[in-house]
Amino acid sequence: MTTELKPVKPDTAEVLIITGMSGAGRTTAAHSLEDLGWYVVDNLPPQLFSTMAQLIGKNPDTALKLALVVDVRSKEFFESLREAMNQLRTDGAELRMLFLDASDEALLRRFETLRRPHPLQGDGSILDGIAAERQLMAALREEAEMILDTSEFNVHDLSTATTELFTENGPIIIRLNLMSFGFKYGVPQDANFMADVRFIPNPHWVPGLRQHTGQDHEVSNYVLEQKGVDAFIDSYVAMMEPVVEGYRAENKHYATLAFGCTGGKHRSVSITEEIAKRLATFTGVKVKISHRDMGRE
Repeated sequence: MTTELKPVKPDTAEVLIITGMSGAGRTTAAHSLEDLGWYVVDNLPPQLFSTMAQLIGKNPDTALKLALVVDVRSKEFFESLREAMNQLRTDGAELRMLFLDASDEALLRRFETLRRPHPLQGDGSILDGIAAERQLMAALREEAEMILDTSEFNVHDLSTATTELFTENGPIIIRLNLMSFGFKYGVPQDANFMADVRFIPNPHWVPGLRQHTGQDHEVSNYVLEQKGVDAFIDSYVAMMEPVVEGYRAENKHYATLAFGCTGGKHRSVSITEEIAKRLATFTGVKVKISHRDMGRE
């Protein structure tokens, strides 16, 4: 007679704090996690975080994956949240934070479309409310292991991004989003690492190259053959080796690496493509490429 063995449930919960700017997509992300089997609780007082994690741990039929949607709207709430997070760590829970952000312009557009006031605007404008919330959330954003800039996302894009970050067992591998951008359009808000590649001669001033992009071999060859570029790429890739291992040890599974030139069309695109090829050879790493400003001129 064969006895069927059931998987042993871990002793501690995996707890994910979902927070970020109002209008950046917390609810959409939470729904995506529910679809992946997470137990999601919205607007739970921080004082009950530890109790909720313990209750889930005692239920043999509930997955040990708890997502807590947090809406920080006061300094008092922020302090309570900090204490609750420290208690979860003391209890042995695996705790991480997903911070959803977006540009002021994107947030303003969303509030105007929904014809809703910002929860912190008071007697001021929507932008006043956004500014107040951004100041209040700044310290929390700095602590987040994962930051998603949803400025260019619709609800389907955000659902896809959330699903890609999490599977049944949590984040599956380290995901590196490599982004090219143009400084003249502003720096990306969600970059964990940012490199300025304007030290490379600009193909914009080379006859026959201006109309091409860094994805075209004519431009790519020109950029990669310039003095110092090989050394820069070799050093950058070598630098990322201990970073990736450190992320793995610290249970950080997502990062954005941004490379900027003037317009985000030539140099940054070529460098992003080349470094992405090399980082894709790292074990346990998945690379995604995005060219934020290419085609914008």
